[in-house]
Amino acid sequence: MQGVVLQGTGGQWQVRLPDGTTRVAALRGRVKHAAIAKLAVGDHVTLEHDDGNGAWAITEILPRRSQLARRAPTGAHGERVVVANLDQVVVVFAMVKPEPNEKMLDRFLVIAEANGIAARIVINKVELAPRGAAAARFAPYAALGYPLHLTSRVTGEGLEGLHDALRGRVSALTGPSGVGKSSLLNALYPGIDLRVGAISESVNKGRHTTVGALMHPLPDGGYVVDTPGLREVGLWGVPSGELDRCFPEFVPVLDHCRFADCRHLAEPHCGVRDALAAGRVSLSRYESYVKLREEIAETERDW
Repeated sequence: MQGVVLQGTGGQWQVRLPDGTTRVAALRGRVKHAAIAKLAVGDHVTLEHDDGNGAWAITEILPRRSQLARRAPTGAHGERVVVANLDQVVVVFAMVKPEPNEKMLDRFLVIAEANGIAARIVINKVELAPRGAAAARFAPYAALGYPLHLTSRVTGEGLEGLHDALRGRVSALTGPSGVGKSSLLNALYPGIDLRVGAISESVNKGRHTTVGALMHPLPDGGYVVDTPGLREVGLWGVPSGELDRCFPEFVPVLDHCRFADCRHLAEPHCGVRDALAAGRVSLSRYESYVKLREEIAETERDW
């Protein structure tokens, strides 16, 4: 029997079966101690039932198609998988209250790019800004190929398109607090009472808890994954020399750099800086690149 891991606490995992029912299961010993990736929310697993004691055991972790990982806690070397088998990262910002921060948006997009996961952008509360302001402000991101959803729970604008984008997919929902993630989802799925960002404390209390994510099944197929602290995922595993490939607009001009290891900071004949001067790369995005590269380089020095 196969299922999907929804959450885990203290070595006990909630696993959803294809018929929609859930079982609480523990890792079988040989799986628990095998030299493979640790179990994470979103993993597809096989289950067996012990008729003797009525317990369920996870007997195998199936191969992953994607994952989001962060650095292991307490400064240890290695990684901890936050969520497995994601189809997309959905970054939600509000047009106002709070004011959107493009540098934070760039960070989330780079995290998705670094992990090879598609990303889409949701700008909520558009009814609070002048008509067309959100589309104009975030048009550069749409031009880069990121799907852009302009939404309003109050007017219903953009809800149908976002609903279609979530259907049948496993989506990690992220963004700053106060942007209306939970109210937006409850408008999309009335009565489901999704409380994104309000995960039960018990999810994170267990001493042996592997992750702090929680997966919500959606009524018409797919899942929304609440990933607290996605910013803590950071740019784990991305060498500073490969960050440029996480900016889609940089990629076409990288071959124009004189040096193969160009940092795009002060080197002569740099394709990225030439594109910046010509207006083909925005100053804001370039500044995000510089800031993130410094952050990664500092981590590399520390480690």
